[in-house]
Amino acid sequence: DKQIYAYAIGVVAGTVVQLLIPTWDLRHTPFRFTLKVEFKDPNLRRVLIMMIPVTLSLGLINFNLLVNSFFGSLINDEAPAAIDKAFRIYQLPQGIFSVAIATVLFPTLARFANRRDFDSLRSTLAKGMRQIIFVLIPASAAILVLSEPMIRLVYQRGEFDAAETTVVATALYWFAFSLPTNGMYLLLSRTFFGLQKPWIPTWIAGANLAVTAVGSFLLYEPYGIAGIVAATAIATAVSVVIQTLMLRTRLEGIEFGRFLFSCGRILIASAVLAGVSYEIWDLADHALGRGLAGQIASLAAGLGLGGLAYVAVCQLLRVPELDQVMSLVRRRSS
Repeated sequence: DKQIYAYAIGVVAGTVVQLLIPTWDLRHTPFRFTLKVEFKDPNLRRVLIMMIPVTLSLGLINFNLLVNSFFGSLINDEAPAAIDKAFRIYQLPQGIFSVAIATVLFPTLARFANRRDFDSLRSTLAKGMRQIIFVLIPASAAILVLSEPMIRLVYQRGEFDAAETTVVATALYWFAFSLPTNGMYLLLSRTFFGLQKPWIPTWIAGANLAVTAVGSFLLYEPYGIAGIVAATAIATAVSVVIQTLMLRTRLEGIEFGRFLFSCGRILIASAVLAGVSYEIWDLADHALGRGLAGQIASLAAGLGLGGLAYVAVCQLLRVPELDQVMSLVRRRSS
């Protein structure tokens, strides 16, 4: 019981920290919180009305984990917890990269949409999509080859043994396939919000949930946890295709040719990252052993040198998104 309470307390503490970070950052803004609300203000009513589909859209996608857990319970008692543990690791690159990019670009997308400047909107959206795959495809490649050592380092201690590591690593492996598409899903949804068409991503989110449920039902028995998580990846990919086609019609294109060209070069660089990361980790793992320090060092070496190899290949292939990201990093550090 104490262990369960410890987990709950950790979640609450993390949520409080998440609230305090933006609160502290906003302390010097010229705006001050007030309890006065003008419900007669037409702008307030409009915002409240538009919040309904936006909230539903962002909330429905989170029910995918609930669907996964339900079908996981049909496999065995450990499967729902294994999926949840893998999902926590999966959320890390999602939160660091895709949520950050979508959040930063949303005001710009909304501003261009409000001005009906569809050329600038199309260019900004296309650039954001390429930046997302630039960071999330290599993240997926790293997870695909190092999912087991990642799970071993984070979870394997106490009653969590090697057998559980294998199960959770399997779930994380299949979650990796939805990493780039889920990042694009977030950006594309916010583009619809900027166009003030919030019900479109809401219906798409509902369809996503339905495809996840049907896919999990069809795949959980023959493939177990892998089938359940794969259903999520399939549903997300279908949602992104639908969103892309609808926005392509509304914006008269989204620079799809440039997207595919960048995607091809990024896939090549990510394959190099995967190979280098695994080989370096494997050598370090044999040399340093499976102690905590050894695991940290071997995984850090594999990911670090794999990342350097990725940057080198992107530079060799002249991937333009590399210069964009490096320019952003230099501006932040100066």
